[in-house]
Amino acid sequence: MSIGSNSQRLAVVPDAEECNVQQPLAASLTAEPVVCSYCFGSGMEVVLGKGARRCRCRSLDLQTRLLEAARIPRRYSECSLSNYQPAKDNGSQLRAFNYAYRLVCDYPGNDRGLLFMGSMGVGKTHLSVAIMRGLIEKKSVSCLFYEFGSLLKEIQNSYNPVSQTSELKVLAPIFEVDVLVLDELGASKPTEWVRDTMMQIIGTRYNEKRRTIFTTNYLDDRRCPNDETLEDRIGGRLRSRLYEMCRTVLIEGEDWRRRFDTEIL
Repeated sequence: MSIGSNSQRLAVVPDAEECNVQQPLAASLTAEPVVCSYCFGSGMEVVLGKGARRCRCRSLDLQTRLLEAARIPRRYSECSLSNYQPAKDNGSQLRAFNYAYRLVCDYPGNDRGLLFMGSMGVGKTHLSVAIMRGLIEKKSVSCLFYEFGSLLKEIQNSYNPVSQTSELKVLAPIFEVDVLVLDELGASKPTEWVRDTMMQIIGTRYNEKRRTIFTTNYLDDRRCPNDETLEDRIGGRLRSRLYEMCRTVLIEGEDWRRRFDTEIL
């Protein structure tokens, strides 16, 4: 495809720049002038020596809408790959960062997601949200964040006859979004209803080859006799699906939140 007259044709170049998640989004999200100085309202800007592409003003509008629709909790609204700091000499956290970085750079690549597994406060949710932000800002990918228990509660509420929502209304975005982050997998009591509901969600995304990122505090191996494994919490069928859907990434380390209880008055 090209635009312009026969005497001077401009090749259309891709919207996405070379992947560099270490750099923040350069352009400002402040109010635009009445007429954009790059495209003058046409929606296409000319790149010297390359051709034409969708103007950055249109890309920023889309990214803003995608970030607003992603449901990122305020607690994690500033999380990005550029401000993730692995603990010193912690190889598992650095390895987890590298997997997150590659997922953003290689997207869409294959359809395999990530399962961040580890104890509380080791950075699982930070990395998951950072992936979402990187995909939205670099590649305008639709993403959605849900905490496992909150999602189940919304589905349960849809059964209330006075509710203004339906099960389909709740589940449709979960099924259709390009990248879903499901935080705290296995946190709710593993009843048959919970397992059936999760099988419906994960099975649908599995069959449609949609990328899914999970976090969980439950491991695959028992470190103490009374420990529950992830399979105990979600069932063997679901755990089997996750082996194919996601790369399991174990993150170890101390709970970074404890630092907030060590302040000296």
